[in-house]
Amino acid sequence: MDNIIQDIDILDRNSREATDTVITSKEENTGKAKKLYIESYGCQMNFADSEIVSSIMKDNGYDTTSEFEQADVIFLNTCSIREKAEQTVRKRLADFNKIKKRKPELTIGVLGCMAERLKDKLLEEEKLVDVVVGPDAYRDLPNLVGSAEEGLKAINTLLSREETYADISPVRLNSNGVNAFISIMRGCDNMCSFCVVPFTRGRERSRDPHSIVREAQDLFDQGYREVTLLGQNVDSYKWSPEENNKAWLEKKEKQGEAEAIVNFANLIEMVAQVSPDLRVRFSTSHPKDITNEVLHTMKKYENICKYIHLPAQSGNSRVLELMNRTYTREWYINRVDAIREILGEECGISSDMIAGFCSETEEEHQDTLSLMDYVKFDFSYMFFYSERPGTLAAKKLKDDVPLEVKKRRLQEIIDKQRQYSFERNKLDLNKVHKVLVEGTSKRSEEHLSGRNSANKVVIFPKKNFKKGDYVNVFVDDCTTATLLGNSVD
Repeated sequence: MDNIIQDIDILDRNSREATDTVITSKEENTGKAKKLYIESYGCQMNFADSEIVSSIMKDNGYDTTSEFEQADVIFLNTCSIREKAEQTVRKRLADFNKIKKRKPELTIGVLGCMAERLKDKLLEEEKLVDVVVGPDAYRDLPNLVGSAEEGLKAINTLLSREETYADISPVRLNSNGVNAFISIMRGCDNMCSFCVVPFTRGRERSRDPHSIVREAQDLFDQGYREVTLLGQNVDSYKWSPEENNKAWLEKKEKQGEAEAIVNFANLIEMVAQVSPDLRVRFSTSHPKDITNEVLHTMKKYENICKYIHLPAQSGNSRVLELMNRTYTREWYINRVDAIREILGEECGISSDMIAGFCSETEEEHQDTLSLMDYVKFDFSYMFFYSERPGTLAAKKLKDDVPLEVKKRRLQEIIDKQRQYSFERNKLDLNKVHKVLVEGTSKRSEEHLSGRNSANKVVIFPKKNFKKGDYVNVFVDDCTTATLLGNSVD
């Protein structure tokens, strides 16, 4: 299985979407009395949340540190999507508790999805942590840390229908100064049977678009040149000044009373208008919700990147129904056809794929492979199915595909994705690409690394260019994961 892990890493594209990614807090010395260390696991939303937490704690007397041995408070911002992430967090908690034996005043807290799911076990049964806080209760962190320091139970995992943290300016953790995340909504109303997110992050609610535009403007003024708008399902973004309930807003739309409603197409246009030099990306799109209006808005603005992460999960309609994805294979293909028709073949499309979901047959697995043949994804995030406690699948479906079959099917998916990643990259040869420089190449200080509009990594000689520059690069070579070229005038 080593080659599978290697391939997944190759296809990650540094996008921070793979759940094995770990980000730690940066070193900051502004003279505050205490130090906070945050270690974040999982999805982009978790990293964005850690930036919100850092801001809240900064306002309450904490600088961040990159050395957990120096910390007064340690937070682990956790993920429950995959079992491996939970195992990693448990190991880290054991490491931190060794330090706590030497430094009993140290406060250890678990935040995020794992906190919501395992709160009683972590705090009371295993006594691994002092503070447990769910994704909607971060404003309460200073009070909870204070309670823990006094030896009291410190837990808040209540979910909210209103909290969006719209008024909090995030502290950018480990930022390269070029790319930044902006959270545009919280929670999820989709009930995919394999997913714990609706239970750990609560109901969907959208953030005030004017606060989003202000944050994008502030980032641009600070020198950032790309923002990624984040949500579990960005295409279902809906907001109005009077109401932040999606079901109510959709009813108003059907009744023709939608003048004041801001949808996702409206939002990305508002952000794109901050500056033509500010690139706009977004993640994640749901196949049931992405509209032609969004696609036409993407086409209208050059600075809205021509890349869509559109998770398929499976290529078989029966399996999709079991997953409660609420679309069919045919619907997914219809959306891909619309992307190709409106945005062209050069638009990047990536996916998530799950091998060996409950009762998946060999023929249904072949349907996933044939969907990949049809779409030719630029890259994918690929996993075999792992049952997660508390999900609808765990409660109602039998995890009956043998592990060795799951692994074999996953390897077939990965092999096919490698084929199409290389094929799609070869289509970019002998063309000029506008690349936003994000830093030096990992392999050579004499080369720079950036991404084109389709989210592909491009490597080229450094010359006099610097981080944050836009550079036109003529691509003349490629690998499965990278485009290679030289700058042109």
